[in-house]
Amino acid sequence: MSVLVYTENWDGKFKKLSYELVSYASSVAEMMKTEVVALTLGKADDDELKKLAKYGASRIINLIGNGLTLLDNQTFAKIIADYALEMGSKLIIFSNNITGKALAPRLSVRLKAGIGSGVSKLPLSLDPFTVYKRAYSGNAYAHVVIKTDIRIITLAQNSFDLIEKPTGASPETLVIDIDGSLVKTVVTETHKQTGKILLTDADIVVSGGRGMKSPDNWAPLVELASLLNGATACSRPVSDEGWRPHEEHTGQTGKIISPNLYLAFGISGATQHLAGISSSKYIVAINTDKDAPIFEAAQYGIVGDAMKVLPKLVDAVKNLKK
Repeated sequence: MSVLVYTENWDGKFKKLSYELVSYASSVAEMMKTEVVALTLGKADDDELKKLAKYGASRIINLIGNGLTLLDNQTFAKIIADYALEMGSKLIIFSNNITGKALAPRLSVRLKAGIGSGVSKLPLSLDPFTVYKRAYSGNAYAHVVIKTDIRIITLAQNSFDLIEKPTGASPETLVIDIDGSLVKTVVTETHKQTGKILLTDADIVVSGGRGMKSPDNWAPLVELASLLNGATACSRPVSDEGWRPHEEHTGQTGKIISPNLYLAFGISGATQHLAGISSSKYIVAINTDKDAPIFEAAQYGIVGDAMKVLPKLVDAVKNLKK
């Protein structure tokens, strides 16, 4: 028996969320009195693979092959399912990101396994297997009981701290043959954003709403994001008005993000917007309306004009960095 954790790699590199997943899997494995197997598909750098052992992976398996150079949901799901059965994995863990949301349901069908999605804490109970998750855009909480023999969970980003538990495990790189008939995905063209932190990867996000009053007022917000090594974002009305690009729109109909810190300037906090940012570790709201819904979701708040507060924050950060 084992806990299998799928650690996605990007061009051979792992991101913080991969280490978070392994840390989480290691803690669950201790509860279950078993080991953690970290599985990644597609060639990963050896030094990167060794880092997974730092957070508790007892085995690290890197599968490579011609059909694994890009994500194909059907192919990846079959391979992960086969390895889960081979290693007797009773629990399979994914990140609750786009990849995890694509693979987990397919794996559920193949393995007849129940899913707990967007889990944000260690299991509350092993018998029955009960997990904890946010519901209704973070306004409520749910205890989900998974009754199947094999369970699948997707872990919400930034919901579990990194815990170092070095195992000394050495990576195992295996070449496998891929059934070409399974591969349905064809990439005809690739455009990569460069010189800018991706919104979904950023630990710090500085976001603006209609309280910014005009697209001409965005320079201090962009400057603050740059000073904090963060990304910029906006509410839907701002992107709809063309003040900011649509790829910066966060919310239920835009990007769903989980940064460590989300700074909201002039955003009232409509339900649709909160649905996209409620998993942030810390939310700081700046708004003139003390009754704005954003304050209910925020850990810290400033009742004031974003246009007056923002320049002072920029100056404060600059002074700290001197």
